[in-house]
Amino acid sequence: MKRTDYCGKITASDIGKKVFLQGWVQRQRDHGGLIFVDLRDREGVVQIVFSPEQNQVTYEQAKELRAGYVLSAWGSVRNRPAGTENPEIKTGAVEVSADGMEVLNPAKTPPFLLDGKVEVDEQVRLRYRYLDLRREKLQSNLLLRHRAAMVTREFLDQQGFVEIETPFLTSSTPEGARDFLVPSRLNPGKFYALPQSPQLFKQILMVAGFDRYFQIVRCFRDEDLRADRQPEFTQIDLELSFVDQEDIYQIVEGLIARVFKQTLGINVPLPFPRLSYREAMERFGSDKPDLRYGLEISDLTRDFPQSKFNRFSEVVSGGGGIKAINFKGASRFSRKDLDDLTVWIGQFGAKGMGWIKAEGGKPVSPILKYLDPAEVDSIFKKMGMAEGDLLVLVADLSPKVALESLGRLRVHLAEKLGLIPPGEFRFLWVNDFPLFEWSEEEKRFMAMHHPFTSPRDEDLDKLESRTGEVRAKAYDIVLNGMEIGGGSIRIHRQETQSRVFKLLGISPEAAQEKFGFLLEALQYGAPPHGGLALGFDRLVMVLSGTDSLREVIAFPKTQKAVCLMTDAPSDVTELQLRELHIRKR
Repeated sequence: MKRTDYCGKITASDIGKKVFLQGWVQRQRDHGGLIFVDLRDREGVVQIVFSPEQNQVTYEQAKELRAGYVLSAWGSVRNRPAGTENPEIKTGAVEVSADGMEVLNPAKTPPFLLDGKVEVDEQVRLRYRYLDLRREKLQSNLLLRHRAAMVTREFLDQQGFVEIETPFLTSSTPEGARDFLVPSRLNPGKFYALPQSPQLFKQILMVAGFDRYFQIVRCFRDEDLRADRQPEFTQIDLELSFVDQEDIYQIVEGLIARVFKQTLGINVPLPFPRLSYREAMERFGSDKPDLRYGLEISDLTRDFPQSKFNRFSEVVSGGGGIKAINFKGASRFSRKDLDDLTVWIGQFGAKGMGWIKAEGGKPVSPILKYLDPAEVDSIFKKMGMAEGDLLVLVADLSPKVALESLGRLRVHLAEKLGLIPPGEFRFLWVNDFPLFEWSEEEKRFMAMHHPFTSPRDEDLDKLESRTGEVRAKAYDIVLNGMEIGGGSIRIHRQETQSRVFKLLGISPEAAQEKFGFLLEALQYGAPPHGGLALGFDRLVMVLSGTDSLREVIAFPKTQKAVCLMTDAPSDVTELQLRELHIRKR
């Protein structure tokens, strides 16, 4: 006999039908006269009832069933008796009256319950990941991931894209995160690098004439981890020829709208709004702002032209900035709460934090004695302060520090104040990024994205004279305050690429060594081209409503980049090391 149905797909329309089911025993309950077994497979769980009247032998066998046993069971679908329905599961209105069963494999008692009703330490879950993956939430997440991948492939195929695989063993290149290195046995002393992205190869494919390429591809970065990072991750990688930014926006918006519609049944409004990098930073203190709530930043620098408050006057005279947010209804924070927030915001570079409450029809703050009442009255009107509001100010000689620290506080307090509406998805394009950013540590310009990003045409004449003002044809796509993708129009002319390399301090010799094959390819008729990579893991994380990538990846690593199930990374033998011409110190 072969399985006729998945457990989780038995419905009222199957009443009277003979079914043959296979799965894992989730729970067995002996009620003395009837035995109930919850049988689970990837689609869900169904209740199977064993009774001595139906089959005495099967009933006796069912007494021995335990959680984790692999079981075949067959019988007839029927309604559950009135009052015993279970609305918490899809099959809760029906049950299967068992005619027979066969234990395909007994099992040890699982180290934790698999019904998802009890919280289990993540370290234990990752150690027994093969059991964790049987849980309903994990199975639901991975099935959702599968559907999102299939929708992506179908949509891009309809748009004329060709899926092409690129190498995992390639050469190490600078200007990115730390590479994972792989020693070459056949070329002693030399190393491959696992790709941080297929960037160079997809540009080569544009030169080769594959004008619409995509790949759902594994990438690798050896960097410190957190909940939304993994050392190996998956991205939807796109590259197109003969396009501009508008073409890429349209393709990506269409793809995301299709994925949300076919996985969650949600219609995503198009087109997505757009903000320049500068406007995003000035209004929200972040280049990936969350638009689900207000709390916009205001510039109060000119409102304190000759303040008696030393900190404000020093910042204004030194060319810095005074930035502020009105946190509506937040005056309930105690003095200790605000002192704690002052310490918290310091980790982002802020030298301090000023605050003024609107309480009892008047301003309340320890800094009022340093401020002119007319100044306070003016900023209260400007900021729309009302009874119960809290005004937070950050003054810093670096306007960027003031903006970024307030931007962090904006997100922190939005969560604390419960201002984030559940189930809402707010997309945004952020564009016009600076092409370069200055590194104080290295005393040179660095590429803000990567060295192949094209400058805006109108800024080309500023490359050498006003380097820090040059804007890039770069764009990020943001969802609910999270960057889920980014890309750019690429440099396709050799002369422009050489100018950018020079500004980045990459010598012609170093450029040839690291990127020689790309530079040569650009001389053989490279078309104008650009692309984008969407973080597939992050996208599925949002779709599933989880807050950790480990919940949407089958076999993730810990924050120390360790697989607890396989004990990777692991020791290797001396023979393996000798074959690779490597000696451990």
